[in-house]
Amino acid sequence: MSTQPRTVTLPTLDAGDVTLPEPSWCVGHTDHRPDTYRVDLDHKGPEHLLRHGGEPLWTAFLGQAPYASRPEHRGIGLFVEQASYAHTLDPASLYDLAASLDAHADQLRDLADQLTAILAGGGD
Repeated sequence: MSTQPRTVTLPTLDAGDVTLPEPSWCVGHTDHRPDTYRVDLDHKGPEHLLRHGGEPLWTAFLGQAPYASRPEHRGIGLFVEQASYAHTLDPASLYDLAASLDAHADQLRDLADQLTAILAGGGD
């Protein structure tokens, strides 16, 4: 087993090939396009799609943009995006939605625990 850190080399439009450390939680860069600028390079963890009734409510994944133009955006964080779920609900459906939100809150807390461990040095 190698103890060397993983790296990845990605072509960029403005800086040529850029080699950067690749965290263990990163799922890879199969969607990388060579017309990307260095500031737009990023790492993404597995995507968690939080659904209700088969429809997306939220998307969440670990992310990091090590060369972001703003230094405060270079750290590891959990990217969370709200979907466009919009329905008029009756009481039973509203209780079902609330139950889904409870379950999703638990999953987001689990992801917060994972992020906390990574930031504390329990992962890269």
